[in-house]
Amino acid sequence: MSRMTYGPRAALAGALALFAVACAAEPAPAAKQAAQAPMAAPTPVAHGAAPDAPVPAGFEALEVITSSGRVRFFVEIADDEPERQLGLMYRKVMAPDRGMLFDFHTPREVAFWMKNTLIPLDIIYIQANGTVLSIARNTTPLSEAAIPSGGPILGVLELAGGRAAEIGLLPGDKVVHRIFKGG
Repeated sequence: MSRMTYGPRAALAGALALFAVACAAEPAPAAKQAAQAPMAAPTPVAHGAAPDAPVPAGFEALEVITSSGRVRFFVEIADDEPERQLGLMYRKVMAPDRGMLFDFHTPREVAFWMKNTLIPLDIIYIQANGTVLSIARNTTPLSEAAIPSGGPILGVLELAGGRAAEIGLLPGDKVVHRIFKGG
């Protein structure tokens, strides 16, 4: 999802990157086809992936810890600029136990947008220690409005719109994954 901006020093570079993406008529055919592939789960799970379920190829396990307990998700990783720019654009569905984790490698302030994103998402901004900083719930598909993180973050977790509320996820809760200290 081409919707991130960075701190003041990289603002111009970020703006130029966003302009270049906005000016592109279509993604490359292979990238668009891959992006349109649904993130289907073998069996939709109401609260998350089963604790003993094998991790599907191309995904990594991630856990969210709320006051209600732990919920496991299988996430795709977007850890370089082209992957972060494409994100979940053009996807038509996302299973309740799937998501995408954006790894920025160093903490920074970011803002996402929903351009070319067809489904509502919950955008969870996560600090370097795995603490949820803020959550944008049920974002508006195709919107170009900036959705800021509200402070420096290391990662962003995108889930199907409404999932954060379903699992009781709140700022201050924890996300456990290898990219976060202690994860």
